[in-house]
Amino acid sequence: MVSKSSHFLQPMVTKLESISPLTEEERQAVETLPVKAQAIRADRDIVRNGETATQCCLILEGWACRYKIMGEGKRQIFSFHIGGDIPDLQSLHIPRMDHSLATMTAATVAFIPHEAMQDLTYRFPRLAAVLWRDTLVDAGIFREWMACMGQRSAYEHLAHLFCELYLKQEAVGLASEYRCALPLTQADLGDATGMSSVHINRTLQEMRGNGLITLRSNTLVILAWDKLVRAAEFDKAYLHLQERSAG
Repeated sequence: MVSKSSHFLQPMVTKLESISPLTEEERQAVETLPVKAQAIRADRDIVRNGETATQCCLILEGWACRYKIMGEGKRQIFSFHIGGDIPDLQSLHIPRMDHSLATMTAATVAFIPHEAMQDLTYRFPRLAAVLWRDTLVDAGIFREWMACMGQRSAYEHLAHLFCELYLKQEAVGLASEYRCALPLTQADLGDATGMSSVHINRTLQEMRGNGLITLRSNTLVILAWDKLVRAAEFDKAYLHLQERSAG
């Protein structure tokens, strides 16, 4: 059912304001976008590789990922997405999908027609700039993932990913005090980092043994933030968020 509801669009407002402050008029324009909210079970495709998209998907609750199936059924995850993210924003201009978008957990998503998004950006050019900046931040995150896969050790790579996921959630009010959701299996982490599940398991054990993290019941607790940052050589500048303080 299509509706106009500030409740549904609040995660999008929070995400955009973590990138750039919005005026009250801009905030109201976002909050009154027409949306169709839908609950989707875990491990279900939202949009598939090769399909032509006519709407953008806003994650309201839960986790999603961009991915592609390679030869022999192997999955490569390109990014993780949380509440407030619009993972297929690029479909406004490149509607034919070159990858798939799927839920990783049970999720609630809101579909926003392309026409409504295009009208929003036409009426509010500064909002168009904020959305454009969001896609540029996504590109920056992708570059960091490539650097991790090519040049960092498994230990450094996982440490970097955990720093990133914590700060992204903290920026939109989903994490605090060095504790955040991490509803990912070791297979998920392997598909995102290019490591085997066995390698992921050994690396997680090493990080626990060094007193950096605990990981239990889909919750990541960072016990030594400064040590984790040093291990990852993590520089948060690429996230380009307005307000972030760890803890």
